[in-house]
Amino acid sequence: MKQRNKSEGTTEAERVRFGEPRRYLVDVDSISTNQLFTDCVIVGAGLAGLRAAIEAADHRNVVVVCKGTMEDSNTWKAQGGVASVLGKDDTFESHIADTFKTGGGICDEQIVKLVVRQGPELIHQLQEWGTAFDLVDGQVDITLEGGHSRARIVHAHGDETGRAIAETLIERVRSTPNIKVIENFYTVDVLTDEKQRCVGIIGYDRQHGLQILWAANTILASGGGGQLYRETTNPSGATADGIAMAYRAGAVLRDMEFVQFHPTTLYIAGASRALITETLRGEGAILLDVNGHRFMTEYDEAGELAPRDVVSRAILDQMRKTESTHVFLDVRHLNKEYFARRFPMISDLCESFDIDVSHDLIPVRPSAHYMIGGVLTDALGRTSIENLYACGEVASTGLHGANRLGSNSLLEGLVFGTIAGREVVQKARADVTTSLKHPLIKYQIPHSNRSQLDVPDVRNSLRALMWRNVGITRTAQPLTEAEEIIRFWHRYVMDKVFDSPEGWECQNMLTASLLVTCAAQLRKESRGVHYRVDHPETDDAHFRKHIEIVKAN
Repeated sequence: MKQRNKSEGTTEAERVRFGEPRRYLVDVDSISTNQLFTDCVIVGAGLAGLRAAIEAADHRNVVVVCKGTMEDSNTWKAQGGVASVLGKDDTFESHIADTFKTGGGICDEQIVKLVVRQGPELIHQLQEWGTAFDLVDGQVDITLEGGHSRARIVHAHGDETGRAIAETLIERVRSTPNIKVIENFYTVDVLTDEKQRCVGIIGYDRQHGLQILWAANTILASGGGGQLYRETTNPSGATADGIAMAYRAGAVLRDMEFVQFHPTTLYIAGASRALITETLRGEGAILLDVNGHRFMTEYDEAGELAPRDVVSRAILDQMRKTESTHVFLDVRHLNKEYFARRFPMISDLCESFDIDVSHDLIPVRPSAHYMIGGVLTDALGRTSIENLYACGEVASTGLHGANRLGSNSLLEGLVFGTIAGREVVQKARADVTTSLKHPLIKYQIPHSNRSQLDVPDVRNSLRALMWRNVGITRTAQPLTEAEEIIRFWHRYVMDKVFDSPEGWECQNMLTASLLVTCAAQLRKESRGVHYRVDHPETDDAHFRKHIEIVKAN
């Protein structure tokens, strides 16, 4: 069933309802399960979640849960910087215009202006808290990046910006008395009462088993889903858990077809993919194919500084033309000592594979990097479910439209983490936390007689299928094939009850992959990061809109 409606903002949306056989992934018994109580629970310890915790903790007791340690996040691994208007020749209007230009015509104007205008204040706040951003003559150093018309990217320790910011926020969280952090806690599902209001989460750790965390407010900051793809820059924990659990709870999802691929990740056969920041291209690095030919200017007049989706497709096309597995990034013009100081993480990475950047080319290829779509939120970080908020990569705020402008993601996480945490405080002034009724929840999954599939094999096969059929370029027949195969796995995996994160991750990956695939089928045009070979033009008459997905009742 489809219905047309108006989303918040200025862009029309088409809402699609899909059936989902499962409300929870585990049996839930709120009487017999171990229970904790808090004002606010935050799922995820990346930049958005930590910033939300700091803000909410001003007047609320906060519990932060993360599936690994606080260092196991995309934020920690982020090499790129934060986009913010700090230069004398830069303006908010310019940053807003660049964001719109990259976003393919479906950015939310209200949200873009909100995020861009809050950037400088939050950057200065991080400095006051101890983040050592790179300086030149005592001022924050700003650099140029693809898609930006001005130099406005701030970095810390060269290519370790994410880690530097995360360390600052982690230290502040750990020193705040009313924030409790629970590491190695896998959040299985968001809990809702009979009125479909969020009342907390159910999760698992190896010491205590299943536990319920009752909370007046729940903030999802669980990150993205790069692990849906065989080639990805994301850590192993990025399995789209938050998106899948929000979907099961009945939250509206949006823009799931828009998955951004980073053009340049180190390609060494047998090694995991590692990000090679596009700041290198901002400092003059060029792309060469295996024949030594510089090709980017043939695809876009901006050359290596074109938006990421353009560069990713160009590299993929050049790989096909030259029948090769990769292209090369040439940084030989950069002084080796300067390179080591400016990009210490990449320098160490290259050296570990005996790549001398002063003489050798760096082999690279695109990889899945960032989920633009996610849980639909408004300007206050609220989802369609009462008491449930979302921020960071798990959310769809409307900032990015159909394509994320580089370095806008850390900015968005800072802004909406702050907003969500602040909204929890504002809401609490009108609510009395002790008045939250903890409902009796009894949910039992029927026994399945279907055959058991091998979970690791399904997971690996799913990632390969998504890379092959729902990747950088898409066509109707492979998308249909992908949907059929995923639905088959879905039938034999979603009816099972697992007792460990490995099984739950696989279930979440199947759910999220199906949503991405179905949304990609519905958008019969090319816009932003979504490129249909069979519909190569942008069709504003029919598709200048968002595609929203919600679980059928």
